Amino acid sequence: MKITKVSKDYQSATSVYDFYANDILGKNVSLEKYHGHVLIIVNVASNCGLTDTNYKQLQQLYNKYSDNGLRILAFPSNQFAGQEPGTSEEILNFVKQYNVTFDMFEKIDVNGENAHPLWKWLKTQKSGLITNAIKWNFTKFIVNKEGKPVERFSPSTEPLSMEKSLKTYF
Repeated sequence: MKITKVSKDYQSATSVYDFYANDILGKNVSLEKYHGHVLIIVNVASNCGLTDTNYKQLQQLYNKYSDNGLRILAFPSNQFAGQEPGTSEEILNFVKQYNVTFDMFEKIDVNGENAHPLWKWLKTQKSGLITNAIKWNFTKFIVNKEGKPVERFSPSTEPLSMEKSLKTYF
């Protein structure tokens, strides 16, 4: 995992805007660029039983609410049963079938010592059931316009079922 620039240790961060991540093309991006937007931050995988539903419904939400300021940040991760084995190029080719137009980032770890600092921080802000660890692909966080995580959804939660909740943050 290559993190070119990190503004703060995750423990001292106050919002998602304190973090940097490499987009899927390898460009280092300050998450400050999303200031004032409602975000869905999600870990994704190409070879999961949840892939089809999640990619389709995330894109539907993006199509419907991007004009309202919704941004989706998708982070591929291969930590769950090796279900995201591809390179960035292979992942980009894969998501073409879903006409993905939301932001994709480089593959990262979401759990463990090598987890991306953003994901370490997200887990401290919105706890999970039983444990704070990300349990599987397609764990979703809603982040408000101030950069604060306000809700966490399990992998089995379909994105469209988040719509009513999501609309309260625009």
